[in-house]
Amino acid sequence: MHITTEPQTERGHRLKKRLTRRCAVCMNHVWFDPVHLTEPPGVPEPRESWVLCRDCYEAIEKEVRRSPVASSLRTRIAVGIVASERSPMAYPTRLKSYIYDRRWIVFIAAGCIIAMILHLLLILFIVAISHV
Repeated sequence: MHITTEPQTERGHRLKKRLTRRCAVCMNHVWFDPVHLTEPPGVPEPRESWVLCRDCYEAIEKEVRRSPVASSLRTRIAVGIVASERSPMAYPTRLKSYIYDRRWIVFIAAGCIIAMILHLLLILFIVAISHV
């Protein structure tokens, strides 16, 4: 397994660190010290890369050590196994689905309200221009 401790651009310059990132497996915020996991050379394209929290990284590391597979795809397989167990949507419950749906309803409602306000402002602006 190859771990990079800091993200790099194609030119090799360091990127500015974001304040928060999400783990590619469990989708939790990783506030401090995210782990960047990259597949080893020799895997079929596309070569994958993940940002992980410490707990998910340790679970993947444990799965890689436990795996009898000696292929270069061992990391990708381990990430898939851990993701199938730890992903928030792996075992959806009614409550999770309800919360997910409520977020979309609030997002759509807020979008409609903002669109109505923008249209009202546009109409007022057109009326103000026509009376000048």
